[in-house]
Amino acid sequence: MLRARYRRIVLFFARVVLSLIAWELILPYLGLRKWVVRTRSDRLRQIAVTFRALAIQMGGVLIKVGQFLSSRLDVLPAEITTELAELQDEVPPEDCADIRWVVEVELGAPLEEKFADFDKVPLAAASLGQVHRAKPRAARGESGPESADDTDAAVVVKVQRPNIEAIIATDLAALRTVGNWLHRYPPIRRRADVLALLSEFTRILYEEIDYLAEGRNAETFAANFKDRAGVRVPYVVWTHTTRRVLTLEDVYAIKITDYDAIAAAGVDRAEVARRLLGTYLQQIFEDGFFHADPHPGNLFVSPGEGAKGVDWQLTFVDFGMAGRVPSNLRAGLREGTIAIGTRDAARLVKSYQMLGVLLPHADLALLERAEAKAFEQFWGKSMAELREISHQEMREFAQEFRGLIYTMPFQIPQDLILLGRTVAILSGMCTGLNPQFNVWDSLAPFAQKLIAEEAVSGWEFWLSELGGLARALLTLPRRTEAMLGKMERDELAMQVPQLAEQMNRLERTVRRMVGGVVCAALLTSGVQLYLAGQVVFGGILFACAGIALAWVIFAR
Repeated sequence: MLRARYRRIVLFFARVVLSLIAWELILPYLGLRKWVVRTRSDRLRQIAVTFRALAIQMGGVLIKVGQFLSSRLDVLPAEITTELAELQDEVPPEDCADIRWVVEVELGAPLEEKFADFDKVPLAAASLGQVHRAKPRAARGESGPESADDTDAAVVVKVQRPNIEAIIATDLAALRTVGNWLHRYPPIRRRADVLALLSEFTRILYEEIDYLAEGRNAETFAANFKDRAGVRVPYVVWTHTTRRVLTLEDVYAIKITDYDAIAAAGVDRAEVARRLLGTYLQQIFEDGFFHADPHPGNLFVSPGEGAKGVDWQLTFVDFGMAGRVPSNLRAGLREGTIAIGTRDAARLVKSYQMLGVLLPHADLALLERAEAKAFEQFWGKSMAELREISHQEMREFAQEFRGLIYTMPFQIPQDLILLGRTVAILSGMCTGLNPQFNVWDSLAPFAQKLIAEEAVSGWEFWLSELGGLARALLTLPRRTEAMLGKMERDELAMQVPQLAEQMNRLERTVRRMVGGVVCAALLTSGVQLYLAGQVVFGGILFACAGIALAWVIFAR
């Protein structure tokens, strides 16, 4: 392990964690909330600037972390995403001599023997490897485009960075140390097995540096989309591919975040966002196999292709990080998509149970009520409209479901880490392509399609639906009688969450006022005893005053 690298990463995250604790938890309790809010933007930007500089200098896994954060336009503040966005293009390349050495060792021959031309300037540099344009020579007796017998064939050669395995091992060790810190914090430990998630992330990273597996992933993806003319996947040149060198058809075009170039090519950015989401709906719900690294460097818009009547194609590259959706998870995801598309809060809670994302103590009734309220207030709004929701409206929603938000009865299953990361990046990319992007417009018809498929699939669907309706009708008289009985006995109670919250806040205020009075009395008495020469008794009262003050500040 590279110990100096390890220490530097751990110290950086330690400083960030301590800074956030001090600014976001301690200072607001001390009455400095306005100062915290006023300086938050500059502080977040400075954290992002420092991390960006560290990631560029050190590379490795830190680049991947930064690229993921830069794509979270829908969640993270602009101060962070703007600073980290340049990480997509700022990864420093390896020296060409080192890259040449890797290629020659892996292919077992001098570079000139395998390639008629090899561009020394990399086309792109990533965290784990870099890409060069080239023209391959065919091995004797080989033919066909995928064996590269045509020296005019344009290909790209992806070469792994030297010593990358040692760098990955060091970075992951540092992340595990930080993960151990987080795991000791009970609210986080109850909701996610951080160490298991890091173990899954480790497995994914080591799969990503196996280029033979990446080539097989590319072929699987191409087979799944062979009937969709609007999606393009490069073919693999297997004669020039090993575990650390991957040669693919050159399909590089307009980067999906080059919005001006997309518009100049006559391609509708909103249509790009819709097609992008549509391809992932197919990958997740139909194929069960998805491209799990959709950051801007891996997606291109290829205009003027004209294949099968389409004007442009959505091009995918880099299949090192691919995920699979088991049938049990796919069923839960289908249930959740149908619930969102039809605004069915009860069905959405059921999907949470099927996916295993709820903790055992979860209040299902309260969760269902919160989902219904969320559908009522936010369903159908575009990303831009969601960002414009007033703070007052969000505060009222948070107050009504304060108990749910405080307990946060969700956990992150290990099987969902890769899918969750992919959906998060995808959400930010669609919002960047089209600020008015409305996910509901795409999910609603897809949900209707899933419902139609269930209806056609067999009698089980109709039996389930009729059974649910029959149960509701049979229990209606009994429930009505029970409610009337409570009314007659004067036992009917009405819950008003907003009023209960206001009473709780008033009660907390009174308790703090009492604590403040007790603190002042103890402090005054302590001063008098101290001035009278009773140092010991004065010190005891000072200590009691300090305890009372701490209770006033930190008691919930």
